[in-house]
Amino acid sequence: MNSQLLKKVRVIDPVTDTDKNVDVSIVDNCIQDVGQHLDKIDEDTETINCEGLILGTGLVDLYSHSGEPGFEERETIKTLLKAAAAGGFTRVALLPDTTPTIDNPAMVSQLLSDSRNIKVDSDRQNLPNLLPNLYFWGALTQKIAGKQMTELADLADVGIVGFSDGLPLEDLSLVKRLLEYLQPVNKPVALWGCDRSLTCNGVMRECTDSIHFGLPGNPVTSETSAIASLLELVAETRTPVHFMRVSTARSVELIAIAKDHGLPVTASTTWMHLLLDTKAIYNYNQNLRLEPPLGTSKDVLALQKAVKNGTIDAIAIEHTPYTYEEKMVAFATAPSGVIGFELALPLLWENLVETGILTALELWRSLSSNPAWCLQQRMSRIEPGKKAELVLFAPQKPWKVDGKSLNTLSRNTPWLGKEITGRVIRTWC
Repeated sequence: MNSQLLKKVRVIDPVTDTDKNVDVSIVDNCIQDVGQHLDKIDEDTETINCEGLILGTGLVDLYSHSGEPGFEERETIKTLLKAAAAGGFTRVALLPDTTPTIDNPAMVSQLLSDSRNIKVDSDRQNLPNLLPNLYFWGALTQKIAGKQMTELADLADVGIVGFSDGLPLEDLSLVKRLLEYLQPVNKPVALWGCDRSLTCNGVMRECTDSIHFGLPGNPVTSETSAIASLLELVAETRTPVHFMRVSTARSVELIAIAKDHGLPVTASTTWMHLLLDTKAIYNYNQNLRLEPPLGTSKDVLALQKAVKNGTIDAIAIEHTPYTYEEKMVAFATAPSGVIGFELALPLLWENLVETGILTALELWRSLSSNPAWCLQQRMSRIEPGKKAELVLFAPQKPWKVDGKSLNTLSRNTPWLGKEITGRVIRTWC
């Protein structure tokens, strides 16, 4: 029997809107009891003094990128899952933009089978005996065929979590047909509002900072015009759609109006867009090359407010690994994306909760129960009889971000070599 007794731990459960200090007993990865002054199950029970620690429901990532298959030097599925577990994530959904693309049932079945056979072989204390649940988004279109739809029904039957290319779909007639076909399938559909004809060669958000830094600007309208068009199609087809990578204040307004009118939409932004704005690019750090690009301070404030009031339902990590050689080029030519599984919770807590911008429950809801809901899943409550899908977090624990502390193969983060506060102690998957 494997048992732990967490004494005086702060329990944050967004499912029940609970934020309280109690003892929690866990036996064989199931919650046995929650209450005051609990006793050990037996002499072998691991008793953990959790004063100052937080026990929350497992974190859920809506969309991230894997190097495998195709670019295993960036990240394998195994190292990705280890990094996710080390960051408190118990469910991870991967986008289909691998090589080859995840656009056929045979590939989905093979990847799911391979992932189930991955074993933990690390001595790091915060890694669980079992790795996070892994899900795959199925591609909407075939990369080789261009404008041809994938076998949507066949993909749905093999266990994908939903449909998304993770790329802009600019042929609106194709999008309309896709939404019509997917209406009865009852799977999440994630779309990125981005008009490539307007982004041109922009590598940062178009504003006074882009002029000062001498970098080509990507206008707000490249996102907002695309979102507005997609919302019109949702209004016509009534097919539920998740808007991913929302990054501007105007986009937030459009989504809020759509929700007020009863359209079946949800939305997410990424953790980086909640923390940094265009001024952070002053030193041309290639790890701040993102797509969509970092917004202005007005955009950041609007996104933070939208997470708080629920207009933005969830915070996505979009873990995007790259090798050192791929990233260490000129800012304008660097590939977009950063790693994030092991950094997101500490940095979001420090910058949003400790500062009072979000409450602990608001942050946890946007990282746990809400993204699960966007995937048409549910999180279990932290109560007796439920499976232990939990994360134990030390918000005041400092650590240095480097090759020794990270489980991911890649190091593309602006926080590399820096000390941050907040560390996941243990994850139950």
